Amino acid sequence: MSKERSVAHQFEGERLESVFVGRRDGEPRPTVILIPTVMGVSPLEIGFGRQLIELGYNALVADLFGKEFHGAPRDTCFGEMTRLRADRAALRRRLQHVLDVTRGLDEVKRDQIVVAGYCFGGQCALDLARSGAGIAAAVSFHGLFDPPGLALEKISAKVVAFHGWDDPMVPPEMVVALGNELTRAGADWQIHAYGHVGHGFTNPHASDLQIDGVAYNALAAERSWTSFINLLEELFG
Repeated sequence: MSKERSVAHQFEGERLESVFVGRRDGEPRPTVILIPTVMGVSPLEIGFGRQLIELGYNALVADLFGKEFHGAPRDTCFGEMTRLRADRAALRRRLQHVLDVTRGLDEVKRDQIVVAGYCFGGQCALDLARSGAGIAAAVSFHGLFDPPGLALEKISAKVVAFHGWDDPMVPPEMVVALGNELTRAGADWQIHAYGHVGHGFTNPHASDLQIDGVAYNALAAERSWTSFINLLEELFG
């Protein structure tokens, strides 16, 4: 059974509030940092965290926008995403801060951390791997692939991207570019592409956004989650 608590932290003067989802015994365990979609911390990612608890892992749902944006309207959240994407070097510092906060929690095995993200969060997971951070793996679910324009670092993390082939935000040429980028960085990488699948396929409420090419796909959601758990078992047993 899970035990959830808020984790308050500050980054460069901004008040953030992430959510830790752990087991009640408080024992140190491998931990997955879940970076949310453009909508920020929500019940969707907390629900994913609860599923991870049942499998023996912890989860930290990372707040990147700030406590005051929890539950904010869509346009407000899109504005925050645009703000953070405009300075990828600062975004990298923000992500490293979240990693440091997670490592400082008593329930977390410091050397057994995976970062997984959804949509904008998927790009964030890739960016943390691109920084050369010492994480076990970075996982992108229907994430954005465009590189940060920073110096290429050697990637030590395993990298897995789950991608809808019909995603209008990430056309096929960007998928090939990511593969080439990860190869140049020396990464152990995989890209799982799902045919006839668009953006946001893990989110049962994706169609509520009313954006062309953004929709839930139950089969792709199940396939990607199963492959994700396979990766965690490969890493941590």
